[in-house]
Amino acid sequence: MSAVSNKAPIAAAVKPVKLPTSAVVVDAMVVARRNLIRIARTPELLVFATVQPVVFVLLFRYVFGGSIKVPGTNYVDYLIPGIIVQTVVFGATSTAVGLSQDMSKGIIDRFRSLPMARSAVLAGRTIADLVRNIFVVGLMIGVGTAVGFRFHNGFVPAVAAVLVALMLGYCLSWVFALIGLSVPDPESAQLAGFLPIFPLVFASSVFTSIKSMPGWLQAFAKVQPITRAANTVRALTQGGAITRDLLWTIAFGCGSSGVTSRNSRTLG
Repeated sequence: MSAVSNKAPIAAAVKPVKLPTSAVVVDAMVVARRNLIRIARTPELLVFATVQPVVFVLLFRYVFGGSIKVPGTNYVDYLIPGIIVQTVVFGATSTAVGLSQDMSKGIIDRFRSLPMARSAVLAGRTIADLVRNIFVVGLMIGVGTAVGFRFHNGFVPAVAAVLVALMLGYCLSWVFALIGLSVPDPESAQLAGFLPIFPLVFASSVFTSIKSMPGWLQAFAKVQPITRAANTVRALTQGGAITRDLLWTIAFGCGSSGVTSRNSRTLG
């Protein structure tokens, strides 16, 4: 006589609920607010983010600036747009460190257990870093004005220059978000972030004209994205040819953020 099976029927797999766009936005804003509150409660994070670019401004303006000659313009007007680009690029690396810290402390796992959009964790982090970059860029413009920098191309191009820099920083935050989720600890995230950024920043037109570099280095510096971005911001603030560098900067920012945001969905 065959035994009758008393096994309970297997429950059907629950399909993930697709949240409306408004819910995704609200979740991202909540996470961004949490990260901004964390910055407010640990002000040394903001202090370190602002001290470094101020030091670079003073160092290159008053220590190295006298020996750096840029034809056709005052060096301080050449320097500050590059410092703005450097500031948002270095600031983007903090996205990797912050997410890696949240991963190591189990905070990301707690977010995953909540009824919220998965993308809100990364979107909220990058939005918070964008707000921080707005503050730091404003500070750099103020410090630059104090040491002699001036906008020579009108108000609208000046606003466009700031927006281009912030766009670049926001897009790079998504790149570093993927790095932060891929490495095992915050120390590795910091190293993985700064290792590629340092040569890109210093082998560019951020601090000096690439014409002063060796020929083999010029070939690289002309086409790399930091040079394109620095040239774009500089042309918007001081005047000059802009179309090619602007299009390259927008394409790089949108392309890199699009690819990394798609890949980070499997990790975030």
